[in-house]
Amino acid sequence: MLELEDVLAANERVTETSRRTPLVYSNTFSKMTGAEIYLKQEMFQRTGAFKIRGATNRIATLSERDREAGVVTASAGNHAQGVALAATRMGVDSTVVMPEDAPISKIEATRAYGAEVILHGVDYDEAAEYARELEREQNRYYLPAFDDWDVMAGQGTIGLEIVEELPDVDTVVVPIGGGGLIAGIATAVKGTNPDARIIGVQAAGASSVVPSLEEGRRVEIDSVGTVADGIATRTVGEKTFRVIEERVDEVVTVTDAEIAVAVVTLLERSKTLAEGAGAVALAALLAETFEYDPGETIVPALCGGNIDMNVLTTVIVRGLIETGRYLRVRTVLPDRPGALDSLVGIISEQEANIYAIQHDRTSRHVSMDDAEIEIDLETRGHDHIDELVDALESAGYEMTVLEGGSGAANLDLL
Repeated sequence: MLELEDVLAANERVTETSRRTPLVYSNTFSKMTGAEIYLKQEMFQRTGAFKIRGATNRIATLSERDREAGVVTASAGNHAQGVALAATRMGVDSTVVMPEDAPISKIEATRAYGAEVILHGVDYDEAAEYARELEREQNRYYLPAFDDWDVMAGQGTIGLEIVEELPDVDTVVVPIGGGGLIAGIATAVKGTNPDARIIGVQAAGASSVVPSLEEGRRVEIDSVGTVADGIATRTVGEKTFRVIEERVDEVVTVTDAEIAVAVVTLLERSKTLAEGAGAVALAALLAETFEYDPGETIVPALCGGNIDMNVLTTVIVRGLIETGRYLRVRTVLPDRPGALDSLVGIISEQEANIYAIQHDRTSRHVSMDDAEIEIDLETRGHDHIDELVDALESAGYEMTVLEGGSGAANLDLL
């Protein structure tokens, strides 16, 4: 079993390669939640995520033979970059297998850090199977992404930094993919402050830990689907599951919509960019997926900021929709001069801002003397959307809400 002494030893090995990342009090999120919120900003780590800690510790403890043979690993992106940079800094050859749909930014960054990148498989698990084949064929050392005591110990150095700066922390909220991060942090935090609570968070589209804990054994799900690609694994590791069972107090899940809200809120209020996996801890807090007391000191671990720009665009739009900041509607107008001007006039009176208008006279869904209109709008929240739609319908327009509306999450941005 992983112990505090292992994390303390790892801390001595990783300090030259990894950075001590900020632990910052957030006035915004404290006001939103009624708790005392400190953000552990691991997105400012080298390579943009926590993975370099575990990779550095594992490579540092390899035998000379394994170093000479080189390492191979599999990763959705962050472990890939951590292994690539750590190996390069220690003069070790590295090969990384990544899923075929891994974010382009992570692929290019991994190559830039010095690793050979091979794209294989639809997800992390298929990539890992192929990496194991390369391990046997090329006699390399397979460097696990999470299910390894030394990797876990390296990740646990985040927990040491948290308790050093905030020794009386009540709750630490940690993402779970394969489980290496939460296993390390839980060991470090509980070993120093046994009364502290550890909350694990998985994306709903990649949630294996809750059923695993219910059944008392590791459960592997058939497939994963989430914007949080960094934690998109079908199951946790054998070793990490043992630590989770013993040291993690509760595991919750968040939807992609809730993750998007967290990403957008971090950008807007904290001027901080987190990837999907990096935002799930905050998403769980904002979505109130676990109970906490007023004034409780809570640290969401923001574990990474490596998000593909195309994905970020989609996440931002989804986050705006969920918070009532973006609305797309459809209606039908008579195809005659002035009809669109009347519609736009009502929108202007309601102080909504138009992003785009699509005017289709050829749609087969309307009569030949009508036109179908789709409008993208900037709005100020769900109440504003309701007022706008009510005003348009009161004026005789039949409105279909395509995106946004009262069905989305309601989170007031202070």
